[in-house]
Amino acid sequence: MIGAGCQQPHIGCLSYGTTATINTTSTKYLEVTPYIPPYPAAIPGSYSTEVQIFRGYWMVNWFKEQFGQHEKHQAAEQGVAAEELFDAQVNAVPPGSMGLMLQPYWSPGIKIPGPETKGAIIGFGDVHTRAHIYRAILEGLAYALREGKERIEKRSGVPITELRVSGGGSQSDAAMQLTADIFGLPTVRPHIYETSGLGAAINAAVGLGLYPDFTSAIKAMTRVGKVFQPIPQNHQIYDALYRHVYQKMYRRLQPLYRKIQQITGYPRLD
Repeated sequence: MIGAGCQQPHIGCLSYGTTATINTTSTKYLEVTPYIPPYPAAIPGSYSTEVQIFRGYWMVNWFKEQFGQHEKHQAAEQGVAAEELFDAQVNAVPPGSMGLMLQPYWSPGIKIPGPETKGAIIGFGDVHTRAHIYRAILEGLAYALREGKERIEKRSGVPITELRVSGGGSQSDAAMQLTADIFGLPTVRPHIYETSGLGAAINAAVGLGLYPDFTSAIKAMTRVGKVFQPIPQNHQIYDALYRHVYQKMYRRLQPLYRKIQQITGYPRLD
């Protein structure tokens, strides 16, 4: 994630791609999940911690394919991306999706969550529409990544005080704003969302001697784009939902996930 300027351990780098991740870069060797080693970072002598939500922003495409035929058709007529139309729906739904809470484990993780895990949506009422479900997906992903942030902080002892978000999902202003609101932190979209390619270019530039080191290359080749500040009243709602509902969901539902697996044989655990 050096393409997003994430070489300092207090900066959390979120990737809103097919797999959603949160990373930090540190000179300390840290296993955020026990026995799952960090990646060697491009910067010499450093490591990249990472917490993954496997399905991540694939869930946006899942929603589009399963429930978004109207928007897909409308987007084709207007010559825009369907996600732009979904964003308008997200902005019409209040923070917290009127109590609709989503645990985004459409695919299990490595150890945390366990292989028996499934996704869940709770809190349905007759007021809820497809727009509420869509916003709940974005919120659920941000809740899960905030949980990852707190795991990284606990292991590293370094508070994460600002965020950089890249990947296709970062093009959504709605997703960026609710991320800032859920984390309660300034959230930055870099000047280019394809930061993996930019990071590769930075590696090449240093390797070819165009810059003497990574610090100077990053300074010259990256810059901050739009900054999203958390809205206090939104953060208050999200913080309460995160602490009192989201953080309890996995522990409460895990025994039921295990029963589902035992009865149906899905997911296979061998």
